[in-house]
Amino acid sequence: MFLDLPFFDDLHRELARELQAWCVANLPTTEPEDVDKACRDLVSVLGKAGWLRYAVPGEAGGALDKLDSRALCLIRETLAYHAGLADFAFAMQGLGSGAITLYGSDELKQQYLPRVAAGDWIAAFALSEPEAGSDVAAMTTSATLDGDHYVLNGTKTWISNGGIADFYTVFARSEPISGAKGISAFIVPADTAGLYIDERIESIAPHPLATLRFENCRVPVNHRLGAAGEGFRADDGGGTWPR
Repeated sequence: MFLDLPFFDDLHRELARELQAWCVANLPTTEPEDVDKACRDLVSVLGKAGWLRYAVPGEAGGALDKLDSRALCLIRETLAYHAGLADFAFAMQGLGSGAITLYGSDELKQQYLPRVAAGDWIAAFALSEPEAGSDVAAMTTSATLDGDHYVLNGTKTWISNGGIADFYTVFARSEPISGAKGISAFIVPADTAGLYIDERIESIAPHPLATLRFENCRVPVNHRLGAAGEGFRADDGGGTWPR
């Protein structure tokens, strides 16, 4: 069995066994009629069961001191075997909060990450644009500094958890520099004025997906993740999470 490989240790083997038993007892075996509700319910259930604690570091209530790629892969593989939407729900909590783990201030980490781990807040990752998908450096969404706020304008699309998320990690061009160096990352709560859900997108594998529009959307400077213009470093959510 692959879990006997020395790449894994006893922690990983026990994690895989416990999660396998939990999935059999707790995950639905039929396709949901209401995908948005199903996704919200899965985030809540995964949080209450403690599995989302593996998506944040120990300092924010995580199960381990640091994010562990082997544990994350085992969790995702096991969840996906039983229910694709459960894997999606788990992965998006990590992807949507990964940049906070890496570059958020202590205040932002304590405000957001424990709620991600508990399944109380749903996270999302807003990177792609209609004309800038895999070519991140081509993004045109702007973030203009205005006093103690940034003003965001532009469009993001194919955003997973779009429409149900409590907050979005948003990437926008904040510096007058071409390419990747002028991009910054921000936390934008879903109820921020100027953030609109323009369109919900249907997909072959149903999951919450949407186009977002930012129209003079004001975000406090202290919601920026890391230094101005260095958001490209955080665009992989930590390297473990898929886009």
